[in-house]
Amino acid sequence: RMLSGYKPKRNVKDSYKVLELEEGCSLDDIRNSYRSLAKKYHPDSGSATADSEAFMRVEEAYRVVLSDVATKKKSNENNEEEEDPFKSQAPQHRHYLSFEGVGYGTPSQREKQYMQFRVDRATEQVLEYRKQRLESQYAGTDLMKAKDVRQSKKVKITQAVERLVEDLIQESMAKGDFDNLSGKGKPLQKFSDCPHIDPMTHNLNRILIDNGYQPEWILMQKEIRETIERLRKNIVASRSQVGEPMTPYRQKQWNRICEQFVEDIRKLNKRVDNFNLVVPILSRQMVHFSADKEIVRAQKAYEALME
Repeated sequence: RMLSGYKPKRNVKDSYKVLELEEGCSLDDIRNSYRSLAKKYHPDSGSATADSEAFMRVEEAYRVVLSDVATKKKSNENNEEEEDPFKSQAPQHRHYLSFEGVGYGTPSQREKQYMQFRVDRATEQVLEYRKQRLESQYAGTDLMKAKDVRQSKKVKITQAVERLVEDLIQESMAKGDFDNLSGKGKPLQKFSDCPHIDPMTHNLNRILIDNGYQPEWILMQKEIRETIERLRKNIVASRSQVGEPMTPYRQKQWNRICEQFVEDIRKLNKRVDNFNLVVPILSRQMVHFSADKEIVRAQKAYEALME
Protein backbone atom coordinates (compact mmCIF):
# COMPACT_ATOMS: atom_id res chain seq x y z
CA ARG A 1 0.00 0.00 0.00
CA MET A 2 2.86 2.31 0.75
CA LEU A 3 4.04 1.87 -2.82
CA SER A 4 0.61 2.09 -4.37
CA GLY A 5 1.41 5.50 -5.81
CA TYR A 6 4.75 4.47 -7.32
CA LYS A 7 4.90 4.65 -11.07
CA PRO A 8 7.26 2.20 -12.77
CA LYS A 9 10.02 3.60 -14.94
CA ARG A 10 9.68 3.83 -18.66
CA ASN A 11 10.82 0.87 -20.68
CA VAL A 12 14.05 1.07 -22.66
CA LYS A 13 12.49 1.70 -26.08
CA ASP A 14 10.39 4.63 -24.84
CA SER A 15 13.45 6.10 -23.12
CA TYR A 16 15.42 6.02 -26.35
CA LYS A 17 12.54 7.75 -28.12
CA VAL A 18 12.40 10.48 -25.46
CA LEU A 19 16.12 11.13 -26.01
CA GLU A 20 15.56 11.05 -29.78
CA LEU A 21 18.04 8.17 -30.14
CA GLU A 22 18.15 4.63 -31.44
CA GLU A 23 19.27 1.56 -29.57
CA GLY A 24 22.92 0.72 -30.07
CA CYS A 25 24.13 4.34 -30.16
CA SER A 26 27.35 5.36 -28.44
CA LEU A 27 27.68 6.77 -24.96
CA ASP A 28 28.78 10.13 -26.38
CA ASP A 29 25.59 10.34 -28.43
CA ILE A 30 23.54 9.68 -25.30
CA ARG A 31 25.32 12.37 -23.32
CA ASN A 32 25.13 14.94 -26.13
CA SER A 33 21.42 14.31 -26.62
CA TYR A 34 20.75 14.58 -22.89
CA ARG A 35 22.68 17.86 -22.60
CA SER A 36 20.92 19.46 -25.55
CA LEU A 37 17.47 18.39 -24.29
CA ALA A 38 18.31 19.46 -20.75
CA LYS A 39 19.26 22.92 -21.97
CA LYS A 40 16.05 23.05 -23.94
CA TYR A 41 13.65 22.01 -21.16
CA HIS A 42 15.45 22.94 -17.92
CA PRO A 43 13.19 25.28 -15.89
CA ASP A 44 16.12 27.52 -14.96
CA SER A 45 17.44 27.91 -18.51
CA GLY A 46 15.28 30.94 -19.22
CA SER A 47 14.47 29.70 -22.74
CA ALA A 48 11.02 29.77 -24.27
CA THR A 49 10.87 25.93 -24.35
CA ALA A 50 11.49 25.51 -20.59
CA ASP A 51 9.26 22.77 -19.20
CA SER A 52 9.84 21.10 -15.83
CA GLU A 53 7.76 18.00 -16.64
CA ALA A 54 9.54 17.49 -19.94
CA PHE A 55 12.87 17.90 -18.19
CA MET A 56 11.94 15.23 -15.63
CA ARG A 57 10.97 12.85 -18.44
CA VAL A 58 14.29 13.50 -20.19
CA GLU A 59 16.26 12.95 -16.98
CA GLU A 60 14.41 9.70 -16.22
CA ALA A 61 14.93 8.45 -19.76
CA TYR A 62 18.59 9.36 -19.56
CA ARG A 63 19.06 7.23 -16.46
CA VAL A 64 17.19 4.29 -17.98
CA VAL A 65 19.28 4.42 -21.15
CA LEU A 66 22.53 4.65 -19.22
CA SER A 67 21.49 1.70 -17.09
CA ASP A 68 20.66 -0.29 -20.21
CA VAL A 69 24.00 0.52 -21.84
CA ALA A 70 25.89 -0.42 -18.68
CA THR A 71 23.99 -3.70 -18.35
CA LYS A 72 24.72 -4.68 -21.95
CA LYS A 73 28.36 -3.72 -21.58
CA LYS A 74 28.72 -5.74 -18.41
CA SER A 75 27.15 -8.81 -20.00
CA ASN A 76 29.54 -8.59 -22.98
CA GLU A 77 32.71 -8.21 -20.99
CA ASN A 78 34.39 -11.46 -19.95
CA ASN A 79 37.18 -9.87 -17.92
CA GLU A 80 35.05 -7.71 -15.65
CA GLU A 81 36.77 -6.73 -12.40
CA GLU A 82 35.69 -8.99 -9.59
CA GLU A 83 34.42 -7.27 -6.49
CA ASP A 84 35.13 -8.49 -2.95
CA PRO A 85 32.93 -11.59 -2.35
CA PHE A 86 32.57 -10.72 1.32
CA LYS A 87 30.97 -7.38 0.55
CA SER A 88 27.23 -7.25 0.34
CA GLN A 89 26.27 -6.42 -3.19
CA ALA A 90 23.39 -4.03 -3.77
CA PRO A 91 20.73 -4.93 -6.32
CA GLN A 92 21.31 -3.72 -9.84
CA HIS A 93 18.50 -1.18 -9.85
CA ARG A 94 19.77 0.36 -6.59
CA HIS A 95 23.38 0.29 -7.77
CA TYR A 96 22.55 2.95 -10.39
CA LEU A 97 20.49 5.25 -8.22
CA SER A 98 23.69 7.15 -7.24
CA PHE A 99 25.72 9.56 -9.39
CA GLU A 100 22.50 10.68 -11.16
CA GLY A 101 22.73 7.59 -13.33
CA VAL A 102 25.90 8.82 -15.02
CA GLY A 103 28.63 6.44 -16.14
CA TYR A 104 29.18 2.70 -16.23
CA GLY A 105 31.56 0.16 -14.75
CA THR A 106 32.64 -0.20 -11.16
CA PRO A 107 31.60 2.36 -8.52
CA SER A 108 35.05 3.97 -8.54
CA GLN A 109 34.96 4.30 -12.32
CA ARG A 110 31.45 5.72 -12.22
CA GLU A 111 32.47 8.21 -9.54
CA LYS A 112 35.27 9.57 -11.76
CA GLN A 113 32.91 9.82 -14.72
CA TYR A 114 30.32 11.57 -12.57
CA MET A 115 32.87 14.14 -11.36
CA GLN A 116 33.84 14.91 -14.96
CA PHE A 117 30.16 15.17 -15.89
CA ARG A 118 29.58 17.71 -13.11
CA VAL A 119 32.57 19.78 -14.24
CA ASP A 120 31.31 19.79 -17.85
CA ARG A 121 27.82 20.72 -16.75
CA ALA A 122 29.03 23.56 -14.54
CA THR A 123 31.25 24.87 -17.34
CA GLU A 124 28.39 24.88 -19.80
CA GLN A 125 26.13 26.68 -17.35
CA VAL A 126 28.75 29.37 -16.70
CA LEU A 127 29.36 29.88 -20.43
CA GLU A 128 25.63 30.06 -21.11
CA TYR A 129 25.17 32.61 -18.33
CA ARG A 130 28.03 34.77 -19.61
CA LYS A 131 26.68 34.56 -23.13
CA GLN A 132 23.22 35.71 -22.07
CA ARG A 133 24.65 38.54 -19.98
CA LEU A 134 26.81 39.78 -22.86
CA GLU A 135 23.94 39.57 -25.29
CA SER A 136 21.73 41.64 -23.01
CA GLN A 137 24.54 44.13 -22.33
CA TYR A 138 25.62 44.68 -25.93
CA ALA A 139 22.25 44.21 -27.59
CA GLY A 140 22.04 46.25 -30.76
CA THR A 141 25.72 47.31 -30.74
CA ASP A 142 28.67 46.33 -32.90
CA LEU A 143 31.05 44.32 -30.70
CA MET A 144 33.94 44.51 -33.13
CA LYS A 145 33.95 48.30 -33.10
CA ALA A 146 33.59 48.41 -29.34
CA LYS A 147 36.65 46.18 -28.88
CA ASP A 148 39.11 48.29 -30.84
CA VAL A 149 38.00 51.78 -31.69
CA ARG A 150 41.54 53.00 -32.33
CA GLN A 151 42.21 50.32 -34.92
CA SER A 152 39.00 51.11 -36.75
CA LYS A 153 39.96 54.80 -36.83
CA LYS A 154 43.37 53.95 -38.26
CA VAL A 155 41.77 51.84 -40.96
CA LYS A 156 39.34 54.63 -41.84
CA ILE A 157 42.14 57.22 -42.02
CA THR A 158 44.31 54.94 -44.18
CA GLN A 159 41.46 54.22 -46.55
CA ALA A 160 40.63 57.92 -46.77
CA VAL A 161 44.25 58.80 -47.63
CA GLU A 162 44.39 56.07 -50.26
CA ARG A 163 41.16 57.31 -51.83
CA LEU A 164 42.45 60.88 -51.79
CA VAL A 165 45.71 59.90 -53.53
CA GLU A 166 43.82 57.88 -56.10
CA ASP A 167 41.44 60.79 -56.75
CA LEU A 168 44.37 63.18 -57.22
CA ILE A 169 46.05 60.81 -59.68
CA GLN A 170 42.84 60.39 -61.66
CA GLU A 171 42.28 64.15 -61.66
CA SER A 172 45.83 64.81 -62.93
CA MET A 173 45.41 62.21 -65.66
CA ALA A 174 42.13 63.83 -66.73
CA LYS A 175 43.85 67.24 -66.95
CA GLY A 176 46.64 65.79 -69.08
CA ASP A 177 49.43 66.41 -66.60
CA PHE A 178 51.01 63.09 -67.56
CA ASP A 179 50.81 63.59 -71.33
CA ASN A 180 54.18 65.37 -71.68
CA LEU A 181 56.23 62.79 -69.81
CA SER A 182 59.21 61.39 -71.68
CA GLY A 183 58.77 57.79 -72.73
CA LYS A 184 54.99 57.87 -72.52
CA GLY A 185 53.47 54.70 -73.90
CA LYS A 186 56.83 52.97 -74.04
CA PRO A 187 58.01 50.13 -71.79
CA LEU A 188 60.57 50.85 -69.11
CA GLN A 189 64.11 50.70 -70.33
CA LYS A 190 65.73 47.38 -69.50
CA PHE A 191 69.31 47.37 -68.34
CA SER A 192 70.91 44.70 -70.48
CA ASP A 193 74.47 45.54 -69.49
CA CYS A 194 74.31 43.09 -66.55
CA PRO A 195 72.44 39.88 -67.44
CA HIS A 196 72.66 38.55 -63.86
CA ILE A 197 70.35 41.23 -62.43
CA ASP A 198 66.59 41.03 -62.75
CA PRO A 199 65.48 43.96 -64.98
CA MET A 200 62.39 44.65 -62.88
CA THR A 201 64.41 44.81 -59.65
CA HIS A 202 66.99 47.03 -61.32
CA ASN A 203 64.32 49.39 -62.61
CA LEU A 204 62.65 49.61 -59.21
CA ASN A 205 65.98 50.39 -57.56
CA ARG A 206 66.68 53.07 -60.14
CA ILE A 207 63.25 54.67 -59.54
CA LEU A 208 63.91 54.72 -55.79
CA ILE A 209 67.35 56.26 -56.21
CA ASP A 210 66.10 58.87 -58.68
CA ASN A 211 63.49 59.95 -56.13
CA GLY A 212 65.98 60.45 -53.33
CA TYR A 213 65.99 57.02 -51.70
CA GLN A 214 69.25 55.17 -51.26
CA PRO A 215 70.00 51.99 -49.30
CA GLU A 216 71.71 52.37 -45.95
CA TRP A 217 74.95 50.70 -47.03
CA ILE A 218 75.36 53.08 -49.97
CA LEU A 219 74.99 56.09 -47.68
CA MET A 220 77.46 54.61 -45.20
CA GLN A 221 79.98 53.90 -47.96
CA LYS A 222 79.70 57.46 -49.23
CA GLU A 223 80.16 58.84 -45.71
CA ILE A 224 83.28 56.71 -45.10
CA ARG A 225 84.90 57.83 -48.35
CA GLU A 226 84.14 61.48 -47.69
CA THR A 227 85.51 61.17 -44.14
CA ILE A 228 88.85 59.59 -45.17
CA GLU A 229 89.34 62.19 -47.88
CA ARG A 230 88.68 64.97 -45.40
CA LEU A 231 91.08 63.46 -42.85
CA ARG A 232 93.80 63.12 -45.49
CA LYS A 233 93.44 66.74 -46.57
CA ASN A 234 93.43 67.98 -42.97
CA ILE A 235 96.59 66.11 -41.97
CA VAL A 236 98.47 67.36 -45.03
CA ALA A 237 97.35 70.92 -44.23
CA SER A 238 98.38 70.47 -40.59
CA ARG A 239 101.81 69.24 -41.71
CA SER A 240 102.17 72.31 -43.85
CA GLN A 241 101.30 74.53 -40.89
CA VAL A 242 103.98 72.88 -38.74
CA GLY A 243 106.56 73.76 -41.39
CA GLU A 244 110.31 73.18 -41.56
CA PRO A 245 112.78 72.59 -40.05
CA MET A 246 111.47 69.99 -37.62
CA THR A 247 112.51 71.48 -34.30
CA PRO A 248 111.65 69.77 -30.96
CA TYR A 249 108.73 72.18 -30.49
CA ARG A 250 107.39 71.48 -33.97
CA GLN A 251 107.93 67.78 -33.39
CA LYS A 252 105.64 67.94 -30.33
CA GLN A 253 103.01 69.74 -32.38
CA TRP A 254 103.23 67.10 -35.10
CA ASN A 255 102.99 64.30 -32.52
CA ARG A 256 99.78 65.78 -31.09
CA ILE A 257 98.35 66.06 -34.61
CA CYS A 258 99.26 62.44 -35.30
CA GLU A 259 97.66 61.26 -32.04
CA GLN A 260 94.39 62.99 -32.93
CA PHE A 261 94.61 61.52 -36.44
CA VAL A 262 95.04 58.00 -35.00
CA GLU A 263 91.92 58.50 -32.86
CA ASP A 264 89.95 59.71 -35.88
CA ILE A 265 91.06 56.67 -37.88
CA ARG A 266 89.98 54.38 -35.02
CA LYS A 267 86.48 55.88 -35.06
CA LEU A 268 86.36 55.59 -38.82
CA ASN A 269 87.28 51.90 -38.66
CA LYS A 270 84.26 51.36 -36.39
CA ARG A 271 82.08 52.77 -39.14
CA VAL A 272 83.78 50.36 -41.54
CA ASP A 273 82.81 47.47 -39.28
CA ASN A 274 79.19 48.61 -39.22
CA PHE A 275 79.24 49.00 -42.99
CA ASN A 276 80.53 45.44 -43.48
CA LEU A 277 77.62 44.12 -41.42
CA VAL A 278 74.93 45.63 -43.67
CA VAL A 279 76.49 45.58 -47.14
CA PRO A 280 74.69 42.87 -49.18
CA ILE A 281 77.57 42.19 -51.58
CA LEU A 282 80.65 40.47 -50.22
CA SER A 283 82.94 42.07 -52.80
CA ARG A 284 81.89 45.55 -51.58
CA GLN A 285 83.18 45.07 -48.06
CA MET A 286 85.93 47.45 -46.92
CA VAL A 287 89.18 46.91 -45.02
CA HIS A 288 90.40 49.01 -42.09
CA PHE A 289 92.47 52.11 -42.71
CA SER A 290 96.01 52.07 -41.30
CA ALA A 291 96.85 55.25 -39.39
CA ASP A 292 100.62 54.69 -39.81
CA LYS A 293 100.33 54.26 -43.57
CA GLU A 294 98.11 57.34 -43.82
CA ILE A 295 100.66 59.43 -41.86
CA VAL A 296 103.47 58.27 -44.16
CA ARG A 297 101.27 59.08 -47.14
CA ALA A 298 100.58 62.56 -45.76
CA GLN A 299 104.32 63.15 -45.23
CA LYS A 300 105.03 62.19 -48.84
CA ALA A 301 102.22 64.44 -50.08
CA TYR A 302 103.67 67.33 -48.06
CA GLU A 303 107.14 66.73 -49.49
CA ALA A 304 105.70 66.70 -52.99
CA LEU A 305 104.04 70.06 -52.32
CA MET A 306 107.27 71.52 -51.02
CA GLU A 307 109.15 70.50 -54.16
